[in-house]
Amino acid sequence: MITFRPVTHEDVLMLADWMARPHWREWWGEPDEEVQYVVDMIEGRDTTLPFIFQVDGSDKGYIQVWFVKDQLGTEFAKDYPWLDLLPANAVGVDLSIADAKDLSKGTGTRVLQTFVRKLRQEGHDRIVIDPDPANTRAVRAYRNAGFREMPDLIGKTDDSLLMEHMNTEGVS
Repeated sequence: MITFRPVTHEDVLMLADWMARPHWREWWGEPDEEVQYVVDMIEGRDTTLPFIFQVDGSDKGYIQVWFVKDQLGTEFAKDYPWLDLLPANAVGVDLSIADAKDLSKGTGTRVLQTFVRKLRQEGHDRIVIDPDPANTRAVRAYRNAGFREMPDLIGKTDDSLLMEHMNTEGVS
């Protein structure tokens, strides 16, 4: 059973520990900066919504949803100019698994599939994810969860591979 609970201030120390782990450091920024971004989300200075995902009641990782329209024209967008190439009504997702021992077991795929269902139920039609193309484990998990490369953006996004979830519900 996969569930999502909003991140609270009580989670900050746990997240700081997770973000300092080698498998996180490889793909995320400096832990202190990343934790501060999450604090900004908790306190409403950033519209990104952070969640802890749980598997069978145990905290297993972090997932967030961000809104393209809210990132346009920000400092963040200066570092990621490809944001201007995305539909303003799209949402983006980021995910990381807490413990390295849980990698490559299908958890990321299952969590993303469940989270995408939640986002679709909330009315989000365009869902994107932007892994580093060198993170082959993540790219594979995202493909398995139904994300596909956005062909029009290949080669235009520097160190990000833009992928969109393909909604196949109701398609025969």
